[in-house]
Amino acid sequence: MSQESPLSEPVIYYGKKFIVLSDWDGTITTQDSNDFVTDTFGMGRTDRFALNQRIRNGEDNFRDAFRKMIVSVVENGKEEGKVKHTFEFCKNAVANNIKVDDTFKGFYEFCGTIDIPVVIVSSGMEPIIRAVLNKHLASLDGIQIISNEVKTYDDGSWDIQYRHPESGFGHDKSKAIAPYRNMQPAPIVFFFGDGVSDLSAARGATCLFVKYKPNGENELMEYCIMNKIKHRLFQSFEEAQGVMKLIIFAETEEEQQNIIAREWPEVA
Repeated sequence: MSQESPLSEPVIYYGKKFIVLSDWDGTITTQDSNDFVTDTFGMGRTDRFALNQRIRNGEDNFRDAFRKMIVSVVENGKEEGKVKHTFEFCKNAVANNIKVDDTFKGFYEFCGTIDIPVVIVSSGMEPIIRAVLNKHLASLDGIQIISNEVKTYDDGSWDIQYRHPESGFGHDKSKAIAPYRNMQPAPIVFFFGDGVSDLSAARGATCLFVKYKPNGENELMEYCIMNKIKHRLFQSFEEAQGVMKLIIFAETEEEQQNIIAREWPEVA
């Protein structure tokens, strides 16, 4: 356990040529579970979306904004002072309503066959992630999850326990990438994300895949365009796997770099 994080340190994979780090909510799942809980039981979509835009624009930080969302869930629906939206209530609601990208399991298995570690890097809470995994992807129960935790109280209220409480991100995902970028030789880091919780990781990955969402909530894509960060849009892990194969099975390092330059062009 480091001085920076109250939570256990993640496992670092050494000696790998490639590493996959992926956001969970809205990237592996088809809908962001935190957005679902906030929209359904808390402040609602309009206020939540406005907070996300403030984060994207640098007017607020994720740590404080996400805590506001959680407080709204806990406070909303109290009956005679009793908390109705307990953590268990919200966890069960997520497990029963949130689905996963149906191509992720095949993607995970493909990576396993060629010794590429896949790590979930989430700004959500591990018990909620595990609940969805257990319902939809039980065979992946051994996957490493780097995330936040949850604190529950006797009165039924609950709060998030941030991995990096000193950071405005709450969980600074760039810290999950940094050990790999600092290795010699450094592996190629594929990072998958979609939203405001992924802003800290956007510049650190070798190859940044950004999930495109038809509902218009594409904060990471918008952030990358605004800040001229190279990225590649994708809509399924099957699609991303096809692009990754070009790099993984390239015959030379020069060919790899040429493919990366072609698939991740400069942002105009």
